[in-house]
Amino acid sequence: MLAGNLFAQSPGKLTEIKIKTSAQCEQCKNRIEGALAFEKGVKRADLNLETKIVTVIYTTGKTDPSKLRKVISKTGYDADDVKADQDAYKKLPACCKMPDDQEHKQH
Repeated sequence: MLAGNLFAQSPGKLTEIKIKTSAQCEQCKNRIEGALAFEKGVKRADLNLETKIVTVIYTTGKTDPSKLRKVISKTGYDADDVKADQDAYKKLPACCKMPDDQEHKQH
């Protein structure tokens, strides 16, 4: 019975996902990586500012790609096809907002 309990509690496997973001600067990098660090199951998040792609290593069964994209959106940034939460986007510093971004300004 003890072995069954230990097996049931074993963590899922580590998986990597790459998510395209709307990050602009070092503050964005810190904000996105910091938000992802608080998501259960995330082992590591690294945002490349040149490509605007965040690579996330996470444990399956604890989180999933849709939750990770939602974390990024709720932080104020686009995450692949998930648009930034407008309230969070409005609170970002000017340097973190996309230049000449008509889509976000309309909301």
